[in-house]
Amino acid sequence: MLEVVSIEDAKRLLRERFAGFGAGTEAVPFDQAAARVLAEDVVASEGVPPFDRSTVDGFAVCASDTFGCSDALPALLALAGEVEMGEEVDVACPPGACVRIPTGGKIPQGADAVVMLEYCEEYGDGTVGIASSVAPSDNIVFENDDAAPGSVLVKSGTLLQPHHVGTLASLGMTRCLVRKPVRVGVISTGDEIIEADRTPAASQMRDVNAPLLAAAIRACGAEPSCFPIVPDSYDALLAAVEGALETCDAVLVSGGSSAGQKDNTARVLSHVGDLLFHGVAVKPGKPTLCADANGAPVFGLPGHPVAAYFMFLELAAPLLMPGFFARRTPAVLAEGLPSNHGRSELVPVELESMPNGKHATRLRAVPIRSKSGLISQLCTANGYLEIARDTEGLAAGALVEVTLFDRWQGCELA
Repeated sequence: MLEVVSIEDAKRLLRERFAGFGAGTEAVPFDQAAARVLAEDVVASEGVPPFDRSTVDGFAVCASDTFGCSDALPALLALAGEVEMGEEVDVACPPGACVRIPTGGKIPQGADAVVMLEYCEEYGDGTVGIASSVAPSDNIVFENDDAAPGSVLVKSGTLLQPHHVGTLASLGMTRCLVRKPVRVGVISTGDEIIEADRTPAASQMRDVNAPLLAAAIRACGAEPSCFPIVPDSYDALLAAVEGALETCDAVLVSGGSSAGQKDNTARVLSHVGDLLFHGVAVKPGKPTLCADANGAPVFGLPGHPVAAYFMFLELAAPLLMPGFFARRTPAVLAEGLPSNHGRSELVPVELESMPNGKHATRLRAVPIRSKSGLISQLCTANGYLEIARDTEGLAAGALVEVTLFDRWQGCELA
């Protein structure tokens, strides 16, 4: 018989016990930083851009010289010179004059706007006709507009994307401090489980959990290490877990987590460490357990793939990516969901757009009726919602919060 804890208590126990988990860091070249987790804030040491620059090809002008001009009555300005890319600007733009400038060129002294080339005509006598007026600051990116010195541009804990790498390059940061990737062992157990590349016979089943969990681990910026499938044997599972702990920072065991005669995971985890809980008041995922093996979290996940995946997302992933928040979005529930199981329930949903007034749209969450063993049902799901333990379900039209599968972004959606 399982003595279950609430999912909130399970999360609290994990946060308290593994508070410093995954804290190792290393410096890497910025071109190897994508998909790594930043370990310190990126602070601008200089302004970006370092000078006022044009965003278009055209002519730098004093904006007031263009007021009221048109195709029929262009403003006539004297061409004072040209800005060369990468060169110091040695030409000024006094009132009544203009300076030819390319995109990205440094704004000459005296100019406060740029007119696009399409609205300008050179007459060949040293004058330029301006057929469209501009306001001060039009078509200019000013010094420090992108980043002011001392500002935090990328926060610690961010899973670095290509645009973050571009930001590092703009600051001249050729290396950055990232978290060392956590190595996570993945062990599937069960007499009926075979490798995914084999053809099942009799009552055999292909191993879904190891590839699923390995992919989820990689999505968290960690490194999976998959071990051979283990039969329903206490000694074999104990040897596999102890072997995994020799090279891994954490271990996930899927299958054998219930309280049946051949469910050995709880006994093995109790042997290798301090068993924190065995049973979580959630559907799917009730048999989930976790032990602390000298600072290494060892999870026993259900054998059913959907249950194993949800419990990984809810309990294991936050340890692999500390400081991250799940991306969530509000949605309107498309149909009623009864729930009287005495435990929280996680329900996969598909999100659809629905009209909301004249222009705006809202999202509608359509529940996907699935059983925990049917992983293919999640292919159309965008995320999942939680029905609280102390409710009897949710009514159609209720406003719900959907946790997105594309979730680890460092901030929550409004």
